[in-house]
Amino acid sequence: MPKTKSPAKKSAPKYRRILLKLSGEALGGETGAGISPEAVHEMARQVREVRDLGIEVVIVVGGGNIFRGIQGSERGIDRVTGDHMGMLATVINALALQDALEKQDVETRVQTAVTMAQVAEPYIRRRAMRHLQKGRVVIFGGGTGNPFFSTDTTAALRAAEMQVDVILKATKVDGIYDSDPKKNPGAKRFDTITYLNALQRQLKVMDSTAFSLCMDTKMPIIVFDFHRPGNLVRVVRGERVGTLVSA
Repeated sequence: MPKTKSPAKKSAPKYRRILLKLSGEALGGETGAGISPEAVHEMARQVREVRDLGIEVVIVVGGGNIFRGIQGSERGIDRVTGDHMGMLATVINALALQDALEKQDVETRVQTAVTMAQVAEPYIRRRAMRHLQKGRVVIFGGGTGNPFFSTDTTAALRAAEMQVDVILKATKVDGIYDSDPKKNPGAKRFDTITYLNALQRQLKVMDSTAFSLCMDTKMPIIVFDFHRPGNLVRVVRGERVGTLVSA
């Protein structure tokens, strides 16, 4: 009898622990403002798929859909006050994402760098590590707790502290280009690029503080299109999605 082909096995996950960096605008859906329940639940669904593979997940979320400190300072708000307002906005987003994840039966903990005991746990590295060991997703809100530092810098810092394998920077484009692909149809996309090359080209991967920290700690970054269904799982399986930034 002719042999029947067995179904192809899906590749095992490439990473053991990841940090997913989400922008606040992503929680706002198509408008990028406020919180879109549909967008948040779609994010939670993709995170659940990855968690079901046995991967430990930590998330850093921005607050630009609600308030961005630097934009507030341009309109007359004190920069330090504005940044504190932005930190609070990230906590609102973290709680929204936690709610969506737990509605999909994913145990989640929110930790913040700004103490608010009635709302979330304070950031304690050892406790966060323990949550991961128990299979919980950990969401970091409140930025670094300091003004003048972006949530990109928070992601770079927490990635190093939590000893993750990679930072996955979720965007609306499918990688890093040498120019804005929306303005230049001939823009070239990079499959891979070094930290130094990205800095020299002044490519907007992350702000310079965050990027320098990633370079110092040799933390790889993958910039990918989070809005394409299945991309997050493809990334963690090691498929060539988006742009890899490394040494």
